[in-house]
Amino acid sequence: MLVNMKEMLNKADSGKYAVPQFNINNLEWTRFILEECQELNSPVILGVSEGAIKYMGGYKTVSNLVKSLISDLNITIPVALHLDHGSSYESCVKAIDNGFTSVMIDASKYPLEENINITKQVVLYAKDKNVTVEAEVGAVGGEEDGVANELAYAKIEDAVKLVDSTNIDFLAPALGSVHGIYKGKPKLDFIRMEKIHKLVNIPLVLHGGSGIPDDLIQKAISCGICKININTELQIAWSQGVRQFLQVNQKVYDPRKIIKAGEKAMKEMIKEKVILFGSNDRA
Repeated sequence: MLVNMKEMLNKADSGKYAVPQFNINNLEWTRFILEECQELNSPVILGVSEGAIKYMGGYKTVSNLVKSLISDLNITIPVALHLDHGSSYESCVKAIDNGFTSVMIDASKYPLEENINITKQVVLYAKDKNVTVEAEVGAVGGEEDGVANELAYAKIEDAVKLVDSTNIDFLAPALGSVHGIYKGKPKLDFIRMEKIHKLVNIPLVLHGGSGIPDDLIQKAISCGICKININTELQIAWSQGVRQFLQVNQKVYDPRKIIKAGEKAMKEMIKEKVILFGSNDRA
């Protein structure tokens, strides 16, 4: 069932659990995620980056693929199709016009006022089409460094102003997480996280969820995190499964067998995260 993220994240907020966002990269990944979350009776957010959209053929292709798989696989859990880190108003409009049910506008690289202005435009366009909007404040660390920059942590007053000025549905404040693989230990600012959640009174999103220890994930959920993005750990699990298969089966050339070789490891990682986040049996 393709829906926006409003109901699923509001339920997570009141129930003190988090809904997983698993990023998709192709048909097989989409199928593996949908099947495992259906088995676990967990709502799920399918995140798609602009790079993945280009790789998969375009916004319409991604949207039609997801809708078709939901139908053909008899998926009954709530599923949101979400543009991850939309870089512009135009990319968000393309996603909305092609059937995405939620978008993230990431204008965090701009000064706060410009971030607000761009985000407001996206919200105005999305609301008429029943599409939810996520925005970011501060700057989540990147794969190039693997560490969070203390100066890029979201300021509490900036988070409040962004939410109050734009009417976004969800906020992703930079609070010490990074994309990709961590170098050293994550330094999540739970005090700031909890303060922001109480002041903005909307669900918070944690980017760069891969590699964060379980106890810190659970602490983040208790502080208002209702959506956690996982990509790198799925990529690692899938690629390890494929490598192991090819080492033993070096003469196999059928791409279906090669891609499917990562299914078991990937689904095990999905199950691990769903149970950790507490979203199983919440659909």
